[in-house]
Amino acid sequence: MPRAIESPRRATLFSLVIGLWVTITGPILNAQRSGPYGVGPVWWSAGAGGVLPWEEEYENADGWVSILNRNGAVRADGHPFFEPLGRNHRACVTCHQPSNGMSVTPASLRDRWDETKGRDPVFAAIDGSNCPDLPQDAAGSHSLLLNRGLFRITLPWPPRASNGAAVIPEFRIEVVRDPTGCNLSSTYGVKGREQVISVFRRPRLPANLDYVVKGRLALMADGRELSLRDQAVNAIMTHEQAEKPPAYNQLVQIVDFESQIYAAQSADIRAGRLNEKEGPLLGTDNLAGGKVDPLANPVLLSFKVWKMQTGEGELDVQREFRVSAARGAEVFFARLFSIRGASATTQEKLYTCASCHAAGSARWMDIATTNVRPRQAAPELPLFRITCDATAPAHPVFGRTFYSQDPGRALISGKCADVGAIVPQQLRALAARAPYFANGSARTLREVVDFYDRQWNIGYSEREKQDLTNFLRIL
Repeated sequence: MPRAIESPRRATLFSLVIGLWVTITGPILNAQRSGPYGVGPVWWSAGAGGVLPWEEEYENADGWVSILNRNGAVRADGHPFFEPLGRNHRACVTCHQPSNGMSVTPASLRDRWDETKGRDPVFAAIDGSNCPDLPQDAAGSHSLLLNRGLFRITLPWPPRASNGAAVIPEFRIEVVRDPTGCNLSSTYGVKGREQVISVFRRPRLPANLDYVVKGRLALMADGRELSLRDQAVNAIMTHEQAEKPPAYNQLVQIVDFESQIYAAQSADIRAGRLNEKEGPLLGTDNLAGGKVDPLANPVLLSFKVWKMQTGEGELDVQREFRVSAARGAEVFFARLFSIRGASATTQEKLYTCASCHAAGSARWMDIATTNVRPRQAAPELPLFRITCDATAPAHPVFGRTFYSQDPGRALISGKCADVGAIVPQQLRALAARAPYFANGSARTLREVVDFYDRQWNIGYSEREKQDLTNFLRIL
């Protein structure tokens, strides 16, 4: 086994004082877990107070994820990101846990279910259950959240523009299968009192956003909000069930917090520390230092030192993993393949992984994670039949009649060609926040790599698959 990861290279007096304070106030901060940067809460409860230190690390299966506040430690008391603003007693942090890379994972949610007997606000009926009219004290009513980390997203049908005007859709949507019962519900269904469609999606990261937002046309999975402020209002009014929009100063605090927090894997159990001075610029301090995001500029990701290292025994395990991850970076940035029909605007040409996953990428794309053949559909998710109008441009791959488990961008635009299109997630802190894809269909990063290899007929060798997986693990 590789040798133990060394402590971080710096620990300011301020950080030590904060760490001591957090330790003393442990009961306020719920369960604790030690990591290389000290002790921190595993689960942040809304309204529990405490301090999110300048930098803190949380353990995951591959090592540690680092959460860094560029502007210093953040007091949770009275802060609208950490305080409940609606009637279900949630806060933003409820669904964006630092220990899960500012997301949530099924493992942490199952632990929370057991610890609170299902009473934690994260399981609120409105979207933490498969449907609000199910018995909320039964774990089965929350199976999509507990098993896939999926929250219920409701969108009006027919769609409505941001000004409330009706959007005339280019397609009809029929509920073929409704395992949660929500889409056919007399209250919550497409033809029910609320006239909404229910789909199920993973939460997105409110971190590293100065890089993610730059140049983007869309932030949310379906691109329905165009600014962090609008996104915060949407989340508070829907997921927290607030009676009124947050105050201006609360929105400023939330956006300021989200604009200065960074999340990335900081140590790997095989590779060791990921922020060494002579190594690739992978850590949160490099993101927070105002440098260009390395994923947008492969020149900055220099793996030269990793490739030149030698070792024996435990060090040899580290060297082999580092060399593999370095090759994986080359696959990510340089391995060309053809994308056909990923969106209505995508021309058939050669791409790399970085073409769609570098900072600032904003295209919603259909990569066939949600548009499926009925026999391949996930039985626990709803299935819809899409029939496009004869006068509308057809879907670039599936034509005019096909099936989808989440129409994605089309639920906003009403366009047939947008059915199944989702805005790509950012690729940071991946090891801390499985499963992957908007619908949680990939349990591991290797499954993500295998999916893309099949979908685009890339033809990765076994070594390339493992190398690319190892590279994704250290981001």
